Amino acid sequence: MSGAPAGTPPATAAEDTFEALRGQLHEAAAAFAHGPGALEGILLGMVDDVDRALGEPLEIFPVCHHSPASATAMARRLREKRPRVVYLELCEDMAPILTELRNCRLPVAVQAFAGEVRDFPPEWSPLSVVAPITEASAEYQAIAYALDTPGVELVLVDRSSDHVFQWDRRAEGPDGPAAGPEGASARPAEEEAALHGEAVGVEMGDLRPRFAELEEHLLRHGRVRHWSEWWHQYVELPLGDSDHDTYRQVMLLIGSLFRRLAPGDPGRMRVDEDRERHMWTRMRAHLSATGTDPADCLYVCGAFHAASRVAEFGVAGTDTFEITPRSATTWQHGLIPSSHAAIEAQFGLAAGSVSIAATTWAKNLRRTRVEPFRLAGQAGAAKPRARKTSPPPPPPSPAAGAPPAGDRLSGYLRQPPVPDHLDEAELLGWSVDIVRAARRNGYLASTADAIAVFETSILLAGMRDRARPTPYDFQDAAITCIEKDSVPGRRDVRRLVEIMMGGDRIGQVGYDAMPPLARDVHDRLAPLGLALEQRGVRRALLDLVSRPELAACSDVLWMLRRLMPHGAARPIMGERRLGTTSIQESWDLALGTHQRALIELGYEGVSIEQVLEQRLRRAAWDAQARTATVLAAVEDATLHLRGRRLAEELGTRALEVLAGERSVDGAPEVLRRVRGLLAYYRTAEPVLPPWIESFVRTGYAHYCTQLPTAFADEEATVGQVAAMLGFLFSMEGLALSLGCDRAQLELAVAQCHPRDPAKTALLWAAQVQLGTLSRQELRERCDDLLANPMVVPAYPRYLSGFVHALEPVPGLADVVVEAVSNAFARLPDPVLLPWLPSLITTLRSTASELAPLLIREAGRVFPARLAALDAWVPPWREQPAAPAAAPGAARAPHGAALLRAHRATGDAVAELLGWEGSWEPAAAAPPGAALLTRHPATADALEALLTGA
Repeated sequence: MSGAPAGTPPATAAEDTFEALRGQLHEAAAAFAHGPGALEGILLGMVDDVDRALGEPLEIFPVCHHSPASATAMARRLREKRPRVVYLELCEDMAPILTELRNCRLPVAVQAFAGEVRDFPPEWSPLSVVAPITEASAEYQAIAYALDTPGVELVLVDRSSDHVFQWDRRAEGPDGPAAGPEGASARPAEEEAALHGEAVGVEMGDLRPRFAELEEHLLRHGRVRHWSEWWHQYVELPLGDSDHDTYRQVMLLIGSLFRRLAPGDPGRMRVDEDRERHMWTRMRAHLSATGTDPADCLYVCGAFHAASRVAEFGVAGTDTFEITPRSATTWQHGLIPSSHAAIEAQFGLAAGSVSIAATTWAKNLRRTRVEPFRLAGQAGAAKPRARKTSPPPPPPSPAAGAPPAGDRLSGYLRQPPVPDHLDEAELLGWSVDIVRAARRNGYLASTADAIAVFETSILLAGMRDRARPTPYDFQDAAITCIEKDSVPGRRDVRRLVEIMMGGDRIGQVGYDAMPPLARDVHDRLAPLGLALEQRGVRRALLDLVSRPELAACSDVLWMLRRLMPHGAARPIMGERRLGTTSIQESWDLALGTHQRALIELGYEGVSIEQVLEQRLRRAAWDAQARTATVLAAVEDATLHLRGRRLAEELGTRALEVLAGERSVDGAPEVLRRVRGLLAYYRTAEPVLPPWIESFVRTGYAHYCTQLPTAFADEEATVGQVAAMLGFLFSMEGLALSLGCDRAQLELAVAQCHPRDPAKTALLWAAQVQLGTLSRQELRERCDDLLANPMVVPAYPRYLSGFVHALEPVPGLADVVVEAVSNAFARLPDPVLLPWLPSLITTLRSTASELAPLLIREAGRVFPARLAALDAWVPPWREQPAAPAAAPGAARAPHGAALLRAHRATGDAVAELLGWEGSWEPAAAAPPGAALLTRHPATADALEALLTGA
């Protein structure tokens, strides 16, 4: 036979079963292809594949994923055969977690998760594999039967989760395709796949043409839009009422067809064949170890793999396949919630197809009266009828050499499709329901639209050669008749039909099936009295004054906010910052909606404190970690873990990272976080921790060294250089007390030679702070800039530098206000008007914290009323009046008038210094006058400071 591999035993009498079918296909190939050839080989090879699978002593049950016909046939066959061993195509390492399915509400997904990878590329981390399970699936029927029937063993025989990535086609090369395994989407981008995250999906029974031209041909001639609709119309409905033998032969034939017409992708085909070799090797090993009769077993696999042609196929196959050992990666297993939309998005199914399959499953059960299997205590499922739980009787063993079931394919393929009768009541109910749903969502639908949908559904079904409209026909009719050209609400008509047909059913993992961390979170939040396991948003109000016991709940919520996705725990009122404590908090909690994220936290540790500590350490010791990142970890450790040990360890790490940095990109963030930590430690601790003292000392020397380079570097922004100066000037006092030398800063500033106008203005501000440039000289330089026509166009850039200079030198606010005012007064409109948007953007984006300084200073300088503006003279233009001297009297020192106008201040200073006397002329030693006479320079400096001269 064309499909038999080497080593296949000679043909037996079973071959005569399909002899008539072979003759018909030979004649068809000769008629269509004008003679035998490739077409004959394909057609006859398909019959050989079916014949070979049916003749296997170990019964092979081919299925398709989430197929109601497969689930119905599976439930019927399990009750007829009552096998003692069920071999299931599912990752073999997922077997222990299957017993927890009875604590969940389907659909859920069995997950294998590895947070830390070994023997795999680090960029693949974390690794995650999910296998979704719905009630309308053959695998669930097999699992429920095996787990709830005494004496039945369930054996998972597919490759392990570790081998899923070992055999991944990405291993072919670093630039190879990033496609996952069969039926998988390694990186689903659809929003609906959020419940599965970025997990690789594996599923039993992926049955879809891999030959694009074949799928296009089937869709075009079937008059359908997508593969899910074709499968529903031409496979699901005909097989829903078929007997067991017809179902098996048809599914085997379809699997063989898709396998033989698959494109020649060596990597994909190698993975498929290795899976088949793996499964048959595991089954033969189990049969040999337990001595089980193959006639007492049932092998449930996808139809694509049931028609296998590998040498290891069958009970009598060869044992030449060597299963490689697993990697050193540690895998954890659990259950996560799934949904119809997540399954559709991850496996490329049409939107709404899984919901329609669930509806079809319910109809099949009512029509065929097949009793499905459900796990005892299954949440969200109807209670099954009582049945005996005694061990199943052994099925009668077939006689040696007995032929398999008769040929059902010939009659099935030759008979014309039986038109389904129109169920007017069902279609009318659909039409009424969709109009009602449309009106609730803002559509102007009426009874006339319901009639139009009813008639259009029948019309579309007739155009597509079917008597009974399918849900897809009804969906097209509803869109045509109701939606027209606009969508008034959030949902379009297509989505409304999906909801009406069953909706996006979302599963839930029960409390007992959760990992310890998730259960611990629910236990610690129990005092809130909220149903946090349910989906949706719950509002929590915490009065920490009247109920101090809720402070523990507050701690948990703040850690969840740090660890979980946005929206899982969102604070409405209250904050947690260094040195602050809230007395009331309000939270919006959606832990039920983000149950997957909470469960995956349980794979990382046994408590949220442990997970948070691990993540902080991982972030701090990452190869790409920056100083600001490590300081953020220090802040989080101080806020949430309340211990000094981890904070000091992370602080020491921040010191190491700072010493190794060669750029100033993170200087603004470093300055902000160090200031916050210093302010906290100075108020909450008796002494500063040693690590932060070392950090200030090292940072002072580090930024002094980097300062000349940063001023000259064109890639270093003004804000980054200003942050460096802010660190040096604000930490100067502490750094000098710790042994740093101020001369290092003075030399660094002297070596700076910027070319950018903004950095030049920043350098002038630094020189004013160091005392090498007076404020009067700075004002004169600004005036010279405005007086130079060549420099006027660049004057706004100087002003931007002065604005950023308020970070290191906030005392220059009056000079900056003066410079900005002079710019508005003297700059020409062609220069001023284009600069205004830039000024606003600068203040909003990079200097938002500095704007209040300018506003306060401007409020102090400018008049408070509009009427006073005309007579207002800027302080920097006022000329101080000279005091009138008495006739014949000697000229008084510059500060005499000031001290005489404020005698109380002079007396207080004189008394503090130990001077005595009176202000009267006759007095021998006036206290203020004597002080003024001895120290005239001090009085002059005070006068200049107060008058701004």
